[in-house]
Amino acid sequence: KAKPGSKIEKINKVDNVHFVVWVKEWPDKGKANLAITRLLAGYFGIAPSLVKIISGQTSKTKIFEIS
Repeated sequence: KAKPGSKIEKINKVDNVHFVVWVKEWPDKGKANLAITRLLAGYFGIAPSLVKIISGQTSKTKIFEIS
C-alpha cells in the first residue's frame, strides 16, 4: 500500500508479503513509484533495478516483484 506525499519515508511490514510504504514524493509522472522502488531496494539491500512494479502504477495498492 502506497502513501505518497508523506512528511517521512518509511516502510511498515504488515506480514511476510504485505508492506505499507510512505514516501515524500507525490504521484506525479511516476515520481512516487520511483521513490517506492528505491525505498524497497534499500529495505531489502538490493539494487533498484531488481525491484519491478507489476501492477498498480496509478493505484495506491501496488504489486512489486523483488528479484
